Amino acid sequence: MVHFIASRLFQSSIVMLVVALISFYLFNFVGDPISNMVGQETSVKDMEALRDRLGLNDPFLVQFGGFILNALEGDFGISYRLQRPVEDIVAERMPATLELVLVSAVIAILLGVAGGLFTGLKKKHWFSKTILTGSLVGVSLPTFVIGILLIYLFSVKVNLLPSFGRGEVVKLDGGWSTGLLTASGWKAIILPSVTLALYQTTLILRIIRSEMLEVMRTDFIKFARARGLKRRDINYGHALKNTLIPVITVAGLQIGSLIAFSIITETVFQWPGMGSLFIQAVQFADVPVMSAYLVMVAFFFVMINLIVDLLYFVVDPRLRADVKG
Repeated sequence: MVHFIASRLFQSSIVMLVVALISFYLFNFVGDPISNMVGQETSVKDMEALRDRLGLNDPFLVQFGGFILNALEGDFGISYRLQRPVEDIVAERMPATLELVLVSAVIAILLGVAGGLFTGLKKKHWFSKTILTGSLVGVSLPTFVIGILLIYLFSVKVNLLPSFGRGEVVKLDGGWSTGLLTASGWKAIILPSVTLALYQTTLILRIIRSEMLEVMRTDFIKFARARGLKRRDINYGHALKNTLIPVITVAGLQIGSLIAFSIITETVFQWPGMGSLFIQAVQFADVPVMSAYLVMVAFFFVMINLIVDLLYFVVDPRLRADVKG
């Protein structure tokens, strides 16, 4: 087990290094941040002096090496646009994104698992057909279209939920802010979280349904029925347990994608998170902010995959036997 975790951590470190290298290299072609930082009256000499001070004239490997060494210490440099430490900006924006992702993940997992089980166990029921037909919306419509439709229905027509912003937030110890402790915060997060979770809900639902349909046709389920076991024990004690591995895999990947693809949702609902910060950084060619964002997204992906691998040992005893052997 220890060897398995050590090997996964080593692989994760390599992945993080490659992601940092690719992102840092690509962002050098986004644009010239100096032209956005100075006015038209600035002389060429002053622009070159600023470029030297920021280290933009250094060789690429020198810039990347400095970025990695500083990132290991939690220092991602100074934002070209805001002239503030990137880690401070991220600390202000990250709680909003993680809060949105957390609520969206809970919605996607609960609705996806419940809907997948119901449609898999009662495939001929009229409500199952209704769920499957409705799930096509989550696959077919783009995220921004779903967000606009929800805003039109619940903010413009009904005037029930806010169409933008995070609502009232509460500052906790350590500088962490949350809107989940206020009524306006909960009202503000409903529409963006549902928008972000809809596609993932549909995907999880359909995977669980297909896995349940396949498992229910296997011999050991038929044998369990022949033994006279209760239907509830067969469905949830045997069938569901054998569908958990692909479900854990997909759910883990989708939680990571929630962080990566929250950019669109945050833009539609003007959610003050990392996604909107990244869009602004791209427009300004703010390389430190863009690099920090992608490195942190990759970090969340890597950690989620590591947790998924560890959950395999809890769910599947065959993997524990292989490691011991």
